[in-house]
Amino acid sequence: MLDKVKVTADEAVADIPDGATIAVGGFGVVGVPGILIQAVLDQGATDLETVSNNCGIDGFGLGLLLEKGRIRRTISSYVGDNKEFARQYLAGELEVELTPQGTLAERMRAGGAGIPAFFTPAGVGTQVAEGGLPRRYDGSGAVAIASPPKETREFDGTTYVMERGIVADFALVHAWKGDRHGNLVYRRSARNFNPPAAASGRITIAQVEHLVEPGELDPDQIHTPGIHVQRVVHVGKVPVEIEKRTVRE
Repeated sequence: MLDKVKVTADEAVADIPDGATIAVGGFGVVGVPGILIQAVLDQGATDLETVSNNCGIDGFGLGLLLEKGRIRRTISSYVGDNKEFARQYLAGELEVELTPQGTLAERMRAGGAGIPAFFTPAGVGTQVAEGGLPRRYDGSGAVAIASPPKETREFDGTTYVMERGIVADFALVHAWKGDRHGNLVYRRSARNFNPPAAASGRITIAQVEHLVEPGELDPDQIHTPGIHVQRVVHVGKVPVEIEKRTVRE
């Protein structure tokens, strides 16, 4: 089907089931598909596993799903600035797989490219490679689940650790422009985790600020080709959130 546009975000996420794995674009509060996340919240799916740079902040993005206890497990790089995330993690309510930031982006990109695993120097000599990172606590401060050791291998005198590619059931991304065929263009720093997240989803849903007709986007400027995108929702201009506001007296 060439026309991939859905009328509403609710329609676009209606079939996301309990227990689904969802890759989500965005970095901090930039480029976050907030309208799609709100639609998932309204839809009711629970027991979710999310893959994202961070799990939102209190009251925004994936933080909304987190507050309602709808996320069972998350694969993330940065977990600061979210008090509820920290509380759930330390209380044993949330399983967390911490992954170096560049490694996480490459794990999603690799999954989308059909690459099951790759070797990287990031994490060699640390618990990332050797295992032992707390993934879930038992609620009393003890570690209930720890990360396992990973395979390492030497290439040309340098040690590398093997990381697995990530393929998610669904992906939610935010784009500046998109056409009816699903071709996407991101704007400035929103071109962060959105491209690899879009690639990693078996079903990728994009919220776009500007919906254009096929042929209006310069092919040389397309960041995510429509082959990776199954659904498009036109959401109009989205207000930019401010993560930390600092003002003078």
